Amino acid sequence: MHDMNMMTTAATAAVTTATSAMNMGMTHYMELLATNQPWNLIFFMAIPVILAETLTATEFFVIFNRLYDGTLRLFNRIVGIALGFYYLGIFLYLTTQVLPGITWRGYSDIIAVSSYLSGVIFLFGIALLELGVIAKNTEKEAKMKLHFLLLIGFLVVAHIAMIFGMLDPALL
Repeated sequence: MHDMNMMTTAATAAVTTATSAMNMGMTHYMELLATNQPWNLIFFMAIPVILAETLTATEFFVIFNRLYDGTLRLFNRIVGIALGFYYLGIFLYLTTQVLPGITWRGYSDIIAVSSYLSGVIFLFGIALLELGVIAKNTEKEAKMKLHFLLLIGFLVVAHIAMIFGMLDPALL
């Protein structure tokens, strides 16, 4: 009987620990991705990440081979424009429909959400660059460098958003 009580106590402790882990605080970034499964994850993470990774992969070939035209450069350009406008849509939706109702859960929450939203600066910048709205009179080499720097900027803020977004807001 004593062994049975110990096993019950151990099982209860395991369930309590698992329940506490599941109820751990969540940043709004993670909550956004976890809510309305699988749609939010697809719209706010999968599509932008797949497009950004495609852009990054093609960017290596474009830069390494100094491709100013051709099929791969055209594909890279189309992905850059599509990603920039898609992310602008995400930014506008979140800042008008979600952000006004947020009660911040700590510094990690602020950093994660701000970093995620700041991605629009870099991605929409790439779209504007590809459309010739910015840096019109800039040499091809300088445009290529700016394109690369904007992409790196996005990758940095996206990773900051992911890292801080996965933290329990109570930690900071």
